[in-house]
Amino acid sequence: MAAADSPSTALRRRDLCSRGIRLAGKMRADVVDLLDIYVEQQGLDASASVAAVEGVPLAAVERWDEQTGTQRLLENLAAYRAFRALLAQMLEEQREQLGEADAGLGRALAAVLLQVSAFAYHLEELLRLESRGIPGEEGDGPPPPPRLSLFEQKLRGLGVLRELAQWAVRSARDLRQLAKPSPATGTAPGLAESP
Repeated sequence: MAAADSPSTALRRRDLCSRGIRLAGKMRADVVDLLDIYVEQQGLDASASVAAVEGVPLAAVERWDEQTGTQRLLENLAAYRAFRALLAQMLEEQREQLGEADAGLGRALAAVLLQVSAFAYHLEELLRLESRGIPGEEGDGPPPPPRLSLFEQKLRGLGVLRELAQWAVRSARDLRQLAKPSPATGTAPGLAESP
């Protein structure tokens, strides 16, 4: 029996998936709250249409049900690494724009940034459990942004937060899929297998 199929590994995977689902749910709730604060503080319309933001990975995927567990984890990891860089950039821009005048928004951004970092680490832990190599972070981050006007920065931030909320939903869904026991063995499917 391979290490990935051992009962202790299956239990550990299920535990990590369960904790990840809870983390994703908490993160989504915090991002939704942050979106409300962000829209209000930035003077934006909550229904504003935002074009796809360069460097922001899209949570929507074609043929989601055909992805392997490893593909799901690797896409999630790449997305959260990109969000980590984007949120750090947003936090820096926020400090430059408002200084400490709006500490509440800065604290909320910093809290979500910490959650994103913790979630990325959690995904790495799942990949390590399956003896998968963790891809390096080189090239995972978004390209350096072009110089944007203040309004464009605000819209980009809105797009980043909206997509992060969608990723939190997708991540919980991906982790639920990974935690499902396979009908034949009663253990969680291996990450390389198709669901």
